[in-house]
Amino acid sequence: MNIEEIVNKQRNYFLSSKTLDIDFRINSLKKLYNIIKKYEKQICDALYQDLNKSDYESYMCEIGLTLSEISYMLKHIRKLAKKHTVLTPLSHFHSHSYSINTPYGNTLIISPWNYPFLLSIEPLVDSIAAGNTAIIKPSEYSPHTSMIMEKMIKECFDEAYVTIINGDADTSKELLKQQFDFIFFTGSSAIGKEVLKQSANHLTPVVLELGGKSPCIIDEQVNVKLAAKRIIFGKMVNLGQTCVAPDYILCHKNIKDALVKELIKQLNIQYPDPLHNKDYGKIINEKHFDRLLSLIDTNKVIYGGKYDKTTLKIEPVIMDNISFDDKVMQQEIFGPILPIITYDHYEDIYNILLTKPSPLALYIFSDNRQHIDEITNRIRFGGGCINDTLIHLATSNLPFGGVGNSGMGAYHGKVGFEAFSHKKAIVDKKKWIDLPMRYQPYDRKLFSKIIRIFLKLSLHYII
Repeated sequence: MNIEEIVNKQRNYFLSSKTLDIDFRINSLKKLYNIIKKYEKQICDALYQDLNKSDYESYMCEIGLTLSEISYMLKHIRKLAKKHTVLTPLSHFHSHSYSINTPYGNTLIISPWNYPFLLSIEPLVDSIAAGNTAIIKPSEYSPHTSMIMEKMIKECFDEAYVTIINGDADTSKELLKQQFDFIFFTGSSAIGKEVLKQSANHLTPVVLELGGKSPCIIDEQVNVKLAAKRIIFGKMVNLGQTCVAPDYILCHKNIKDALVKELIKQLNIQYPDPLHNKDYGKIINEKHFDRLLSLIDTNKVIYGGKYDKTTLKIEPVIMDNISFDDKVMQQEIFGPILPIITYDHYEDIYNILLTKPSPLALYIFSDNRQHIDEITNRIRFGGGCINDTLIHLATSNLPFGGVGNSGMGAYHGKVGFEAFSHKKAIVDKKKWIDLPMRYQPYDRKLFSKIIRIFLKLSLHYII
């Protein structure tokens, strides 16, 4: 497969203007919806082979969310694609000012292994809705899901319009050498920096969905039982291999013992006998399995820690008395290890978090509205939840994205449509009047005061 040839075929396809037609986009989204429904069982089987995901979790966290995004676009695409009128300053009299979302053109989507279906196809939905062509490069670490997606896309679309290119890291490097009009990347910060570097060679705009150490803050005024239940859910979905999983708990010292007791209780309820539980996930490969084991300080483990290398399963692990100097705090965990750090006073939260790289997510469990408002306003993070985890990414009406080290740009729903679009600004100037004051030679005596009045009125008009 010649990558340059495929890129050129997609460029010519976009230049044919077929994708500009809204009905064409709608039909493409319907085709995608139907092919997902047709292959739902095979997708679940592939996700089980790659990550040991149950059918229930595969639908809840991947297939269902993708279908929801398609449904959103089918409902709103005409409104999103039409021109949007804005106020025109008096100085532009008589004109009509508006913006329209136009497709970038040829797009590249590079997706990770942890949610290999969702994070490949959901960005594709936004790309198709916005009127682009697309090449998807899935992760080589989730080969079964990559293969079924390739089969689906080939059955559904002409490769000149949408295609999947499977391969290793060298394939990604070769793709990044090509000139695209837009790149969407989900993965680690280290690779994200390389994507940004390569995209700069062609001045290609990018969205980077990265990660980071997402804190889960617990203050003294909290429903401990509910907090523990929801934290364990958020941490253990996909065995912690989620970019917005609670990476660590930042807990007030007075509540820690009660919280630990409830966390352990919830682990026993939600994940009994994990190493032999068919609904319990596995680590994606041996490399990540060994990395996770290296992060576990057995002297600080207060729960769990058993593992089975033959099945790549690790029990949930709770580690206590952790400091930011510990190895487990030097990188994003991306696994079923939950460190607990305590603080003495509420203000300590800011002294800790304001000096750290901005995480992709932040969670706060509290009944103190003042604390909630202060934390959500003062600390930089991509998105998050109050008294829950993860669910902020499961709605098409909220943008999902990072800030700083955790990424740039966002997608989902309207924001996803706009991410894959260029907002084109247009002033439609009417011909029946043509004010002479802007043309040379300038008549300063006649027009000097008039132009100042016009611009002053325009400023007031805008404000």
